[in-house]
Amino acid sequence: MTKINCVKFLSTISVLVLFSNTINGQKKAEQNRNLIQYVDPMIGTAKMGHTYPGATVPFGSVQLSPETDTIAYSLNGKYNGEVYKYCAGYQYEDKTIVGFSHTHFSGTGHSDLGDFLIMPTTGKLQLNPGVASKPLSGYRSAFSHSTEKAEPAYYSVFLEDYKIKAELTATTRVGMHQYTFPKSDESHIILDLTSGIYNYDKKNVWTFVRVENDTLITGYRQTNGWARTRTVYFAMSFNKPIKSYGQAAQEKSVYRGFWGRFDQTKNFPEMAGQNLKLFFDFDTNEGEKIKIKMALSPVSSAGALENMKKETPDWDFEKVKKQSQEVWNKELNKIQVETIQKEDLVNFYTAMYHAFLGPTEYMDLDGNYKGLDMNVHKAEKFTNYTSYSLWDTYRALHPLFNIVQPKRNADMVSSMLAHSDQSVHKMLPIWSHYANENWCMIGYHSVSVVADAIVKGNISFDAEKALQACVNTAKVPYYDGLEFYMNKGYVPEDKSGASVSKTLEYAYDDWAIAQAAKKLGKTDIYNEFINRSKNYKNVYDEKTGFMRPKLNDGTFKKEFDPLDTHGQGFIEGNSWNYSLYVPQDPADMIKLMGGNEKFKVRLDSLFNMHLPDKYFENTEDITRDGIIGNYVHGNEPSHHVVYLYNWTDSPWKAQDKIRMILKKMYRNGADGLGGNDDFGQMSAWYIFSSLGFYPVAPGSDEYALGSPLLKNAILNLENGKTFEVETVNQSDKNVFVSKILLNGKQLDKPFLKHSDVINGGEITFYMSSKPNKKQYQN
Repeated sequence: MTKINCVKFLSTISVLVLFSNTINGQKKAEQNRNLIQYVDPMIGTAKMGHTYPGATVPFGSVQLSPETDTIAYSLNGKYNGEVYKYCAGYQYEDKTIVGFSHTHFSGTGHSDLGDFLIMPTTGKLQLNPGVASKPLSGYRSAFSHSTEKAEPAYYSVFLEDYKIKAELTATTRVGMHQYTFPKSDESHIILDLTSGIYNYDKKNVWTFVRVENDTLITGYRQTNGWARTRTVYFAMSFNKPIKSYGQAAQEKSVYRGFWGRFDQTKNFPEMAGQNLKLFFDFDTNEGEKIKIKMALSPVSSAGALENMKKETPDWDFEKVKKQSQEVWNKELNKIQVETIQKEDLVNFYTAMYHAFLGPTEYMDLDGNYKGLDMNVHKAEKFTNYTSYSLWDTYRALHPLFNIVQPKRNADMVSSMLAHSDQSVHKMLPIWSHYANENWCMIGYHSVSVVADAIVKGNISFDAEKALQACVNTAKVPYYDGLEFYMNKGYVPEDKSGASVSKTLEYAYDDWAIAQAAKKLGKTDIYNEFINRSKNYKNVYDEKTGFMRPKLNDGTFKKEFDPLDTHGQGFIEGNSWNYSLYVPQDPADMIKLMGGNEKFKVRLDSLFNMHLPDKYFENTEDITRDGIIGNYVHGNEPSHHVVYLYNWTDSPWKAQDKIRMILKKMYRNGADGLGGNDDFGQMSAWYIFSSLGFYPVAPGSDEYALGSPLLKNAILNLENGKTFEVETVNQSDKNVFVSKILLNGKQLDKPFLKHSDVINGGEITFYMSSKPNKKQYQN
C-alpha cells in the first residue's frame, strides 16, 4: 500500500492541508477544508478581466451582482467603445452602484444579460439611474470598497446615499436580497426592466409584469441583443407587504387600445410595455431588513415560482448563504493544494472559482427548458446547460472538466447535442446562450469538446450520434467560408475575413473529429477528416516563414505585416502568434518551419522581442498587461505555445517561461488578470499550469508536462480515486525540473497520459534552479 502521507503547511501566512491514507492505497484529503476563504471574487473586476463580484453558486443560473454604470452600446448611432469595459456590468474604478441584476457573463469580450435590476432607495423617488458625472441625478448611489465584501455566494456593500446595507446570496435559480434600511416612510425598491448590459434603444422587445398579491410579482422580459430572441421569466417575492407600487409613465404610442381608461402609473396590477420601470414602496424602521427572492425560469413565471418554493422555501438569508457556500467548498475541494506563498493559494482557488462559473444550468427543477427552436423541451437523464464561449473554453476549461467535473462535462455534450437537434442548420453550438445561437467568433470548436470527451472515455451520451453531429457541423457550406475551405483547402481572404485563423482552426477541429472517429472505429470518417486536418499547410508561406492570408486565385496577399492584428487575415492575434497554431501536429509544424534549432530560436524570440504599442493600441481587448514580449497571453490562440518546447530537444526551455507567465499574468487584486477571463479559460490555464501539465491538443489523451507552481496537490476524482502532484525542492527560484517520477518510475518523455491521471496515482517533480538539458536524452 501507498505510504501514509501527512503533509502540513507550516507557515505564518496559511495552513493547508492534512492528508491521510484511504482505501486501496489512494491518497485523499482527511476532510473538506475551508477553501472559500482563499477565493477573491474581486480579482479580474478591474481593467480587462471582465469578471463580476456578485453572488452565485457553481454553474448557477443566477449571477446576482452589482452594476456600476449604465453605459449604452451606441453613441450617436455608432459603437461606443466605453461600453467594452462593462461586459460584466462592474468596473472596480467606478464610484457608484446603479443596482443589482441577476444574470451576468464572466470574463467575456462581448456581452448581453443584466436582467431584472433591483435598487433599494429612500427619500424622493427617482426612476432613472442618472449618470456617473452627476450621481445625484438618479437612483444610483455612491459606495466605497472599504464597505464592500465579496465571497463565493455572498456580496455586500453599503449604499452611502441611502444609508442602506445591501447583501446578496443565491441558489442555482434564485437570487436572494437582504437590504437593511434606516427609519423612513419613503423606502423604495426599484425594479428596472429597461436596464441591461450592452444596452441600446429597443433592445427590450417586451416586458410584462403582474402584481399577484401584496408580496408576489411575476413576469418576463424579452430582448433582442447578442441573443436575438431571448426570454427570461421571473417570480419576485417580498418578506413584507408592499405599501404601494407603480410604474414610470411610458412613451405614448400611436395605438393605445382602451387601456387609457386606467391610471396605470400607480397600484394597477398588470403592466406591459417595452420599457417598464417599477417601484414598490414601504415604511421601514431603523435596521429593518427588506428581503427579496427573485427566481428565474427559461420557460414560465409558474416555473420560476416553483423554483423559488423548492430552492428557497423560507426567508432565512444566512441559511441560504451557508448552504450555497458549502456547495462552493465541496467543489473547491476537488483539488486540494499547498503553496509556498498565500498569494498563489488565492490565485489558485480564485481560478477554480472562475472556472466553475459556467456554462450555466438552463432548465427548471423539473427539467423543462426552452430550446433553440423556441419550443419547450425536457432534459431527460441530463442537466441542460447554456452559455458556451467555445472559441475560448475548448482549449483548457472543458479538458479540465473531463478531469474534475466529468459528469457535468458529459451533460454539457448532451446539451450541445440537443442544440444540434433543435437547430435548423443541424449544427452544434458556436457561441450560444439562452436558447439562441449568436455565432460569435470562428471555428466549430464544439467538436473539440465532443471529441475530447469521447477520446478520454467520458461518455454518457450517444457517442455515434455525437460524432455524426460533428461531421454535420463541419460540412455546412454557408458557414463562415467553410465552402471555400472544403473546396480549396483554405479560406480565401478576399472571400471571408480572418481567413488564416479560420483555416487553422478548422484544420484543428477536423483533426479532433478524426480522433473521435478513430476511437469509435469509423475509418471512413477518420480518413476524411485527418486529411482535412492538414490544410494548415496551405496557408504557410515558406518565403516569409509565417502563416499568411491567401487569395481566391491562390496567391498570397501582398500587403503583409506579421506583427499586425488588423487586416492581415487573423482575429485576436497576429501571424507571429497564430503561425504556431497547429496544436494537432507540432512535430510536422516544426519541420515545416525549418527544424528543431530554427524553431527554438523562433519561440525564444516570441518571448524576448518587443511589440511596439502601435500594434495593439487600437485593439480594445488587449493592453500591455496581457503581453510578454510578443507572446499574447491575454488572448487564447497562444495559450498552448509555451508547451511547444516539449516537441523540441529542449523541453526545459518551457519551464521558466511557464512560471514567469503564472506570476506575471495572474496576481491578487482587482487588476490581477492579464486579459479577459473568457468564461474560465484564462483560469483553467492557470490551474493546469500550476499542476504541471497542460492539454495542448484537446482530443488527444496526452498532456504536455511543464513546471508546477504548487508544493503539493491532490485531485479528488469523481471515480473515488485520487491523483497527487508532489514537488521536491520547490521554491520561487527552483523553476526547472530535474526529473519526474510517475508512480515511482522516472519518465523518459515530457508527456502524461489522461489515463495516468484518471486512474489515480502520484507524479513527483524534482525541482532545481538549473535546467536539466539532458533530462529526456538518456
